[in-house]
Amino acid sequence: MGMMLPAYSLFVVPPALVVWAVISDRWSAGSRWLLLVTTVALACGSFTVLRTDGIRGGGADFKWRWSQTSEERLLLQAAAEPAPIAPLPPPSGATSPVPTGASTVPPSGDTPKTSPAPVLTAREPEWPGFRGPNRDGVVRGSQISTDWSGAPPVQIWHRPIGPGWSSFAVSGDLLYTQEQRGDDEIVACYRVSTGAPVWQHRDAVRFWESNGGAGPRATPTLSHGRVYAFGATGLLNVLDAATGAVIWSHNVASDAGREVPMWGFASSPLVIDDEVVVAASGKLAAYDLATGARRWLGPDGASSYSSPHRVTIDGVTQIVLLTSNGATSVATANGATLWQHAWAEGSTIVQPAVTADGDVLINAITGTGGSGIRRLAVTRKPDGWHADERWTSNGLKPYFNDFVVHKGYAYGFDGSILSSIDLADGKRAWKGGRYGDGQLILLADQDLLLVVSEDGELALVSATPEQFKEVARVPALEGKTWNHPVLIGQTLLVRNGEEMAAYRLTLANR
Repeated sequence: MGMMLPAYSLFVVPPALVVWAVISDRWSAGSRWLLLVTTVALACGSFTVLRTDGIRGGGADFKWRWSQTSEERLLLQAAAEPAPIAPLPPPSGATSPVPTGASTVPPSGDTPKTSPAPVLTAREPEWPGFRGPNRDGVVRGSQISTDWSGAPPVQIWHRPIGPGWSSFAVSGDLLYTQEQRGDDEIVACYRVSTGAPVWQHRDAVRFWESNGGAGPRATPTLSHGRVYAFGATGLLNVLDAATGAVIWSHNVASDAGREVPMWGFASSPLVIDDEVVVAASGKLAAYDLATGARRWLGPDGASSYSSPHRVTIDGVTQIVLLTSNGATSVATANGATLWQHAWAEGSTIVQPAVTADGDVLINAITGTGGSGIRRLAVTRKPDGWHADERWTSNGLKPYFNDFVVHKGYAYGFDGSILSSIDLADGKRAWKGGRYGDGQLILLADQDLLLVVSEDGELALVSATPEQFKEVARVPALEGKTWNHPVLIGQTLLVRNGEEMAAYRLTLANR
């Protein structure tokens, strides 16, 4: 993101030849002029035969201009496929919901139109949203076989999906994600077991930008039988998880007085106590879970593509948000600032992390990549909260690829290469393996990283400080893959902007 696109050199005469021809006495003036005109014509002509599908691997992802996009193919296929299966019945005691797709987004300050809220008795979701229960990318309770040569991941199902960089929320046999289909931004529910569609909620909005392409950037959040989904243009929808019926909606961009940022709104909603909190490009907004009434707006923050993060420090639950100004923590009840730490760099994208002893890890980026990790000691003293730097390290430089914390070390992407740093002093433990701009989760019970590369490969890497060690690698998806994976038991869910799939992993000792 924010990277310069390379020259269209595929159809252009090499620059060195052009320069040599211009200055060489061996070429007549007419020949030199003809070569220059031809070079310019070829360069301009490349724009008529090539298009870019955003960036990939640090450069432009070129496609023939006349070739269909994956979204165009999906729209043609969707027109011919059967309608989604009938939705599940609403929870017992719930009254008739608003029809799916009939959301109404009120102007700023208006009372949101609502349907009667369902009875909040739903099961606890296994994976409630972005990066899991604690937004830390940690999987607990799953132990898988690492012998992928003898027992490789087995594909359960595979299906095309609309563009977007959403991950999954999962409850039982239902998964939830966000995607773009033509002029409609969609919150969608599918079966975990089969990939069959269950319901779709549509809003007539479309977001696109040249680096990441079309579609929503955030991941839905599940809580008490509801789905909280934040779109790339600033629409917050609260839907019945079983039926997709609209409970309430808000235009957070209008409420917070924010323009749609360059890469779209990317905050995954955070449900905390009796409110849901989203970040509108650096400004937090909180809404009442039951009614949708706006509770509070946080302080004006600088640009951000990070999501609100719940932490508990010195017994006080608070919400931390990373922005281009650094880190800001606010009170959950009213959004009042508790503490701030300045680290002025580029707009932040990834999540903060908390160490075992309660310190906070934050990152900063530049226009072309990550610039480092900083460890903060956050304490409460008689004169208020303090956030003091312990160390700053460039041994791990996440950009839009989240990192994980495990047994005194942090593991994540340093550019396109994995890296590990010691949390005691920030010094690098190791660096190795190339996975592009991928994502990862931690299998804490096995000291393993499960990595999804930018090219859609699955890899297992040891989450130990001694050295980089790749345990296994297999292909899984086609196309540029920036989305976070999800592992529930032995079921692995992966997607990108073109397709999604479920894989069954063999359990350890099976």
